[in-house]
Amino acid sequence: MSVLTTADLERLLDDDVPYGDLTTEALGIGGQSGVMEFTARDPMVLALAEDAAALLRLCGCQVELLAAAGDRLAAGAPILRAHGAAGSLLRGWKVAQTLIEIWSGVATATREIVDAARTVSPTIAVACTRKNTPGTKRFAVAAVKAGGAVMHRLGLSETILVFAEHRAFLDEPLAATVARLRRAAPEKKLITEVSSVDAALAAAEAGFDVLQLEKFVPADVAALAAQLAATPYRPVIAAAGGVNASNAAAYATAGAQVLVTSAPYMAKPRDVQVRIGRMK
Repeated sequence: MSVLTTADLERLLDDDVPYGDLTTEALGIGGQSGVMEFTARDPMVLALAEDAAALLRLCGCQVELLAAAGDRLAAGAPILRAHGAAGSLLRGWKVAQTLIEIWSGVATATREIVDAARTVSPTIAVACTRKNTPGTKRFAVAAVKAGGAVMHRLGLSETILVFAEHRAFLDEPLAATVARLRRAAPEKKLITEVSSVDAALAAAEAGFDVLQLEKFVPADVAALAAQLAATPYRPVIAAAGGVNASNAAAYATAGAQVLVTSAPYMAKPRDVQVRIGRMK
């Protein structure tokens, strides 16, 4: 199922082909029947294939989707096949290809972190932040889900996360802040970011539900988990800042229950091979 609306897809096409395809029109080949095939050139976790197919259909193509978002594809695996007029195929070609390549890169990087963490902690959650490129949230959320992770925060409107930058405007004990937030949003979990073990223990005692450990090394996560085990407080421990596939297992082993990361958004796109030719 496509996560992008028809309006979203139309905007993508309008950005790339605002006044028609000059090359195809000048060559006079737009009406010829053709076929286009997408295959994975690299191993990848596929993302936004359904949206690429919807975009090609919007261009007037008939599309057979051969793989789904979230699938692990080997090099050479088929993704989709489209039939239609050459003008339709060539209009949607690059936008559809790029859509899959960029966001499959994010999905693949996400899955690498998830797999690394779950080798030692099968129930751990990997949560990707909202620090994606502005204007691409629909794409980012779909890619993160395809990679097996969840979103940490979709935006400022639906979650409560207290930073030091918020506390700079407060002159009250942490417990008073917790009480204030419980009154204002009684159905919400209360999260706070902390930068030391002592600060984390104080936040747990004050009643925060989730401790977001900013740039803790795994040894400090383990030390906090051990100290919390000796208290009546059981907040969720979320490791954040610098989490990636190379250290996810270490954070999971240390006792983190959630890994918060922005790393997948910096991933290299996965290469999609496209073949276009006349219909035989």
